[in-house]
Amino acid sequence: MAEEFEVRGAHEDAVDHHAEHGEPLAQKIALFSAILATLGAVVSLLGGHTEHDALYYKNEAVLLKARASDQWSYYQAEEVKRHIYLATGGNDPAAVKRAADYATKSAALRNQAEALDRQSEAADAESGHAMRPHLKLSIAMTFLQIAIALASITALTRRRWLFGAAGLAAAGGVLLATLAWL
Repeated sequence: MAEEFEVRGAHEDAVDHHAEHGEPLAQKIALFSAILATLGAVVSLLGGHTEHDALYYKNEAVLLKARASDQWSYYQAEEVKRHIYLATGGNDPAAVKRAADYATKSAALRNQAEALDRQSEAADAESGHAMRPHLKLSIAMTFLQIAIALASITALTRRRWLFGAAGLAAAGGVLLATLAWL
């Protein structure tokens, strides 16, 4: 009886070695991309949050400015009435009293309008403050996306220098995201 021998080729040995040990570069790229995707999700969430806050404060500023405008219109109407009473009433005590009443009322309206203007300016400034980190977060997200793209190209081409470029882009994205909150 003849004994059978298996003759293995170099290709079979390479396939078995790859199955046992995996591809270290591919595993690194997969892990790197997963981490970057997670960081990207967080940066995107934070960017959206800053934009939401900025829009909220800007909306508040517009509403307060509209209320201030209404108060200024009411103030002007009261001032016109006061001047009419002064111009047509002469020395009539009733007209003088009405004009004084309108002067008191218009002074209060002026104070309210000025207060609303100040509140509107404060809300507008708060909107600008809330929006400040948004640009850095947007650029950081772009760097993270570039890093993921470079890592994907590395997996396809097996050019390790691209993985280094991906690491630099990722570092830039993380740095900008960190600076956005300082």
